Parts: sequence; structure tokens; C-alpha cells
Amino acid sequence: MLSRQTATLAATILGSSLAFIDGSVVNVALPTIQNAFGASAAATSWMINAYALPLGALVLLFGAAGDRYGKRRLFVWGTILFTAASILCALAPSLSLLLAGRVLQGIGGAMLMPNSLALIGIAFDGEARGRAIGTWSAVGAIGGAIGPVLGGWLVDSVSWRAIFFINVPLALGAIFLSLRYVEEHRRHDAAPLDWVGASLATAGLAALTWGLTIASTAMAGPFAWGAIALGIVLLIVFVLVEARTGKIAMMPVKLFGTPTFVGVTILTFFLYAALGGLFVLLPYLLIRVGHYDATVAGASLLPLPLILGAASRSTGRLAEKTGPRLLLTIGPFTAAIGFALFARVASADIEYWRVIFPALLLLACGMALSVAPLTTTVMASVDADHAGSASGINNAVARIAGLLAVAVLGFALADATEDRFVANFRIAVLGAAAMAVAASAAGLLLVRNPQR
Repeated sequence: MLSRQTATLAATILGSSLAFIDGSVVNVALPTIQNAFGASAAATSWMINAYALPLGALVLLFGAAGDRYGKRRLFVWGTILFTAASILCALAPSLSLLLAGRVLQGIGGAMLMPNSLALIGIAFDGEARGRAIGTWSAVGAIGGAIGPVLGGWLVDSVSWRAIFFINVPLALGAIFLSLRYVEEHRRHDAAPLDWVGASLATAGLAALTWGLTIASTAMAGPFAWGAIALGIVLLIVFVLVEARTGKIAMMPVKLFGTPTFVGVTILTFFLYAALGGLFVLLPYLLIRVGHYDATVAGASLLPLPLILGAASRSTGRLAEKTGPRLLLTIGPFTAAIGFALFARVASADIEYWRVIFPALLLLACGMALSVAPLTTTVMASVDADHAGSASGINNAVARIAGLLAVAVLGFALADATEDRFVANFRIAVLGAAAMAVAASAAGLLLVRNPQR
């Protein structure tokens, strides 16, 4: 008989794995999907952004909704929607329907991701919470490791459509455990949801993302720059509205009243922007320039999730004992060295063990030192009533960072020549290294260890 804590952890891991696996699988399948539909570089970017946009824009809203109307309820309904959307993606006869399915996946992910972590934060306390979050991160990383290899094999041996059916058994397990074992938790002072804030955030991010995606291709023009300007204005208005909205705001501004929360938010943005951009470009590099097949390209990424999975539980526990500041300084800086090492790639020499593996190894060590302490710090910085909102903000920042990075990187995907793509790849990874250094500085200067 499972205990409630064990069942809660298992359910949230299975549910969150939908998002972890889906991201890694789709990245490996992108070249094949692009060929299947004859898609342009901009359309290829939207295969990622159609998922990331609603996930980034709505994760705040659904985090707050979980606080008010029930974390388990939002988690279960998000899992159901994600599964139905995955089936739509698998059966989509056209690119437009595939993108529609990706949008619905993003909405489902926005419902389940913040409430997944919030359920863990409520079920566990103290060092047990650090271990639980470390386990959550570790298993998610292992799922991310299996995803590219299994997805690459399915793409090579069956069809790219098969990758979306991976989600169905995971979702069924998460739903069963949630309904059978997980306790509901909601705030008693339920208030209307912040639809104005949600609308402004979604419209602002959509305009900004569309503008950046178009501006980074040969189609750049006044409409692209106008969309970027409109997106920035709408996001500024969103922040002002949230500051005036008060308690019902989907992004409670008061959570940013401590240097630690500001620090982990900045750190999350820079680190996940760097990582998100790399993991779109690297499979492209291996498949299109290195001429790897999809299975081998997926297996080539294994060092990152395997090391992350092996170390996350220990680093989560270590962060609870020693405080997160040191780990959140050393981790991103180590990742920065790994990003910089990718710049050694040359068109005529994409030798895995000499060029790709050392860079992945250092990047993996840096991320292993960062991920679990980062998540633990976010959850420990607020009370239980705001756990969903805090988790939602952190998830939103991570997804928005990746969303904007992919939009900007259209310049790399748009160039068909191998030499030009490699040159663009080098520019991108050096930019990623700079962002990881900025993340390290945020950890050093702003994060504070909790008083004991």
C-alpha cells in the first residue's frame, strides 16, 4: 500500500514527465517533421513556440488557480488535456492541426506543471522536501534522457507521429494515483482569477515572440519590429496592472519583495534561455551537419540528463543543509564553460568524443548543481498558500526564456548552408555562455541562504 507522500511524489513525477519528455522528443524529431510538411524555418520555430507560448503565458494563471480552486484538480485536468492534445498531434494530417495540438499541449502543461511542484511542496517539509524535489528533478531528467533515444528510434523505425503516443501511459498512471491517493489543497479565500493579467501576458508574449521569430529571418520588416514594440508595451502594462491588482494578481508582485526571489528569477531566465536555445540547435547540428540519424542524435544528448538525474537528489539535499547560494553560483558558471566549449565545433569535424562530449559533460555538471537547489529555493521562499503562484512564476520564467531564445535563433535555422549554420551555432553558444555567467552573478549577488 502506497503512502500518500510516496503516491503524491509518483503522481507528480509521472505528470511532469509529460512535459519533460515531450520537449526532448520533439527537438530530436524537428528535422523529420519539417521535411514531412515542407515547413519553412519560421514554421519550424513555431513547432517549439506553439507549445512554449501558452505554457509560458498561462502557467502563472493556472498556478494561482491551483492555489484558489485546488491543486490536485488543476493537475488532473491538465494531464487529461495534455494527453488529448498529444493524440491530436499524433494524428494531425496537416501542419496547422499539429500546431493546434501543440498549443493545447502547452495549455495542459501550464495547468499541471506549477501544481505538480506545489503538491510536493505541501506534502513534504524541511530536508524531506529537498529530497523529494531532488527526486522529482532526477526522475524528470531520466525521462528526458530516455525521451530523445526512444523518440529518435521511433522517428527512424516507425514514424514521427509515434513519439506523441509515449505520453498516454504516463498520463494514465498520473491520473490514477492522483485521484486515488493525493489530497486536495486549496485556499479558503478564493477570489476571481486574473483574466485581465492573463490576457495581457498572452497577447504581449505572442506579439513579442511572433516579432522576434520573423525578425530573425529574411522576412524581417516593419511589421516584425512593430510587433516587438507592441509586445514590450503590453508586458509593461501587464506588470503595472499586476501591481495594482493586489491579492488576485496572477503574478503577485509582493513575491518579488526579497532579493532571493528576484535572484532566482533572474538566474532562471538566463540559464533556461541558454539551455533552451542549445537544445533546439544541437540536434539540428548533429543531424543536418554531422549526418547523425535521429536515434544516434538522441543518444548523443544522454550525458546531460543522466548526470542531472544521478546528482539532483544529492544536490537538493545538500542545498537544504548548506544553503543554495554557493551551488547557484558555481553551477551556472560551470555550465557557462560547457556552453563555451561547444564553440570548438567545425563544419568538417563534429567529432563526438573530442568536441561534443566534453562540452555536454561540463554543462551537465553545472545544471546538476543548479536545478534542484533552484527549485528548492523557490518553494522555500513562500508560504504554502502561495506555493502554486511561486512555482508558476518560476516555471513561466523558464518557459518564456526558452520561448524567446528559440524565437531569436531563427537566424540560425534559416540558413541552409552547413558552414553558415555552424558559424551561427558558434555565435549562439557563446551568447549562451554569457547568459550563464549572468545567471551565476545573480546567484552570487542576490540569493541569500535561509537563516536557521
